[in-house]
Amino acid sequence: MNNFMFYSPTEFVFGKDTELQTGALVKKFHGTKALIVYGGGSVVKSGLLNKVKQSLDEAGIAHIELGGIQPNPTDPKVYEGIELGRRENVDFLLPVGGGSVIDTAKAIAAGIPYEGDFWDFFIGKAIPQAALRIGVVLTIPAAGSEGSGNSVITKVNGLKKLSLRTPEVLRPAFAVMNPEVTYTLPAWQTASGVTDMMAHIMERYFTNTTDTEVTDRLGEGTLKAIIKEARIVMKEPHNYDARANIMWAGTIAHNGICGTGCEEDWASHFMEHEISALYDVTHGAGLAVIFPAWLTYMADHNVGKVAQFAERVWDVPSSADLKAVALEGIARFKAFLHEIGMPVTLKELGIEHPDIDLLVAHLHENKGELVGNYVRLDRQASRTIYEIANGSTNF
Repeated sequence: MNNFMFYSPTEFVFGKDTELQTGALVKKFHGTKALIVYGGGSVVKSGLLNKVKQSLDEAGIAHIELGGIQPNPTDPKVYEGIELGRRENVDFLLPVGGGSVIDTAKAIAAGIPYEGDFWDFFIGKAIPQAALRIGVVLTIPAAGSEGSGNSVITKVNGLKKLSLRTPEVLRPAFAVMNPEVTYTLPAWQTASGVTDMMAHIMERYFTNTTDTEVTDRLGEGTLKAIIKEARIVMKEPHNYDARANIMWAGTIAHNGICGTGCEEDWASHFMEHEISALYDVTHGAGLAVIFPAWLTYMADHNVGKVAQFAERVWDVPSSADLKAVALEGIARFKAFLHEIGMPVTLKELGIEHPDIDLLVAHLHENKGELVGNYVRLDRQASRTIYEIANGSTNF
């Protein structure tokens, strides 16, 4: 096990009607004027936005709004939010939504006090030293952004989808999590969220770091819980306990606890970012395509942890033939993804003729000549994985 620092100061307020505590929480963390950030009309139609605003009013917290955040959030809304926040002298960011809304709010929170271009943080030109406080009202369990210091934004010019990881500065002060608000999520969005949170665990699980038994078991146990509860949720969308377990799993998957002591990978996320930047697909659905392809490549290049994943998560019987064990585990993973309505090929994702040359070029332009850690992927390796995802190789 490697040395590590685990830092997770977010206050999680979980359960029924917890959105009614939002104003008191903003006040607790010294907010006086909040910029509410949200996406489409669902938080308006459901009445959630009005409940949040009423809670702020009751706590004496002034507020303004920035709506219209889209999935796969882009930089224009961040610039708009920075300008609005500065003009209105806000001192608190309050995203009401899922990962795209939260990530946008984080970028705004870092950008408001910064004298340069917020994009400097995403390209590594600068590191955020300060940010406005953030509190979250979560509506979509998926990205885990409510408990992480991460943000992912796409720059429209050049379609660069890049991530920022600054847990000391951008972890939310609090996260309000009411599973009831997820009852009306479409099945596709629920399944995409499930896939995303599984991928967050797997990016940490597939490591060459040895002697990480506790961390491995945390990841494996959470994965098995997600699989069990996802099957219930897909059949019973109003099952509170299943929704609650899925919502909490999304946070556990990405707050860092499942990666303690490990060298993490993240190649699959980086590869998917190029797909969703170019083709504007749902992130979780893109991961449903890329991760099994990545695992298939790994079964022939670094099979050990893939076989363990097959045995411990998918209950594949152990065997001396580790590759066969690994491939059976991958097959069971893909069958589960199909069961919950996810694609497992680019064609099923709706991409008939992917530009693999462009995907490979953008991946290595953005992330360097070698990507990931479990196996360092050069251009030929990443091309092979994209081709497996496309079904255009018998690898």
